[in-house]
Amino acid sequence: MTYLARRLLTALPVLFGVVTITFLLIHFVPGDPVDIMLGDQASALDRQALRAELGLDRPLPAQYARFWSGLLVFDLGRSMQSKRPIVEEIAERFPATAELTFAAMLLAVAIGLPLGVLAAVRRRTWLDRAVLLWGWLAMSTPGFFLGPMLILVFAIQLDLLPVSDREGPEHLVLPAVTLAWSLSSVLMQTTRAAMIEVASEDYLNTARAKGAGPARVWFKHALGNALMPILTVLGLQFGALLTGTVIIETIYDWPGLGTLLFQGIQQRDYPLVQGCVLFIACVYVLVNALTDLAYAAANPKVGLS
Repeated sequence: MTYLARRLLTALPVLFGVVTITFLLIHFVPGDPVDIMLGDQASALDRQALRAELGLDRPLPAQYARFWSGLLVFDLGRSMQSKRPIVEEIAERFPATAELTFAAMLLAVAIGLPLGVLAAVRRRTWLDRAVLLWGWLAMSTPGFFLGPMLILVFAIQLDLLPVSDREGPEHLVLPAVTLAWSLSSVLMQTTRAAMIEVASEDYLNTARAKGAGPARVWFKHALGNALMPILTVLGLQFGALLTGTVIIETIYDWPGLGTLLFQGIQQRDYPLVQGCVLFIACVYVLVNALTDLAYAAANPKVGLS
């Protein structure tokens, strides 16, 4: 319990910094945000009205206090385009992003974890070299290139899978594969390195002496003790997947936070962009805190430190 409280207290200053930086984003935009949103042809009255609506006519400390007071009641303001509360916009889109992120994560684990164990077991063989070669190729293939290539092959030429919308499991395949591709490579290499590090430990020889088969030795005893770096990668990459969906969701027209953020940028809807960035950043901090808790679950000694 002490470990949990300590980790939560550590996350609070990070959240405070995230909120502050997100608030200042609209003030870091070159030029006047009101002029950028309305254009050069807007009248002075329209500019004044929008400035009052956004609260930009107040001193900066007052704007900051207003921003915090809204956050405390889960009020991120209203979208300039739809006039709807930004919290509602995010609540509608987040399930699609969460579905895509978890699908990509599960796919990456299903690919990267077994390949990492296999490469470690068959270290310095042709199989190990083949897996490493695939990993290097996968890591060097960016999503904005892989996505259109998958669309070209599987949607256009072979006509096997749909590209846009979110109407069924088949619509999830291509964007999930695109997101999981490079992550599975990172996970494979991390698993391989962690497994090789524990391969010479005495408890593996003890397990073999007790009659445990190779699969039990490697997947239960070795992998169980190599989980710490793997959990680190999973926690960090989960946050990376959330931010990576901005590009992938745009490519596949997936109705999630990524497309909402991209639309906000295109439409110069700064309150919406600010709300999306703040939400994604807070989820990232939360995931890192949960990863720390997963450390304690995987290794009880961590909770005692």
